[in-house]
Amino acid sequence: MTTKFDLHTHHFRCGHADGNIEDYIQAGIQAGLQVIGISDHSPYFGSPEDQAQPRIAMAKSEFANYIHEVLRLKTKYEGQIDVLLGVESDFFPEHASLYQQIYAEYPFDYVIGSVHQTEGVSIFNKNRWKGLTTARMIEAKNIYYGMIRDSASSGMFQILGHIDAMKGNYPEFSNIEAHTAIDETLRVIGESGIAIEINTSGKTKLSGGWYPSDDILERALFHHVDVTFGSDAHVPSRVGDEWEQVRDRLKQIGFTSWVYYKQKQKQIVQL
Repeated sequence: MTTKFDLHTHHFRCGHADGNIEDYIQAGIQAGLQVIGISDHSPYFGSPEDQAQPRIAMAKSEFANYIHEVLRLKTKYEGQIDVLLGVESDFFPEHASLYQQIYAEYPFDYVIGSVHQTEGVSIFNKNRWKGLTTARMIEAKNIYYGMIRDSASSGMFQILGHIDAMKGNYPEFSNIEAHTAIDETLRVIGESGIAIEINTSGKTKLSGGWYPSDDILERALFHHVDVTFGSDAHVPSRVGDEWEQVRDRLKQIGFTSWVYYKQKQKQIVQL
């Protein structure tokens, strides 16, 4: 029997998800998972405020409570489902060493590195594309993939989150000609030995579908990039969402295995 896992889930502390951690664990059991990763949004550690953006990420003062709750539930559900301690971390190059220092204090199974903003603007902000020249759009895409490359090389992460999510609320992003940026990024990720997630939350945005696109997954296979699964659930009912469809698609593309991480060690699961 194959191991069914979902490494990307949120809960109320980030300010834009419903339910508590236990709700997601119970949803995972219902969905037939053997492994569930809890990975809420990291606080903005580089900000002087306790909770810089209450509707985006948890407060710094909540971080230890979050970790202790996951570890308590890990013990409670032992034997029913393997609960893993994760976090979805923003990547701000200027604060990377501070984030690393804080994460080193806790027993994370994995850290997901996600770029959520570039040039100080959310990647999901539709208005950022208004009135831009083609050249400026290409530059914006190159900056985004440059940050993903830097996050891959940073040594901070086991997994990179939703690597084409900038298309989320601007589907035309996929058509901006910057193929060399994507291939160079996948080459760097492949060399770094970390994984990218197939994230099924794209369906909740204007782009629909998954992150990343099949085209990027085909190129990821070429560059020997490991893949993992994350629903990016912000409501318990989405835990494990479309896991079977993702597995089948990966087989069609030519992947033979995918991975999850436990105590930062890669666990290989045959497809």
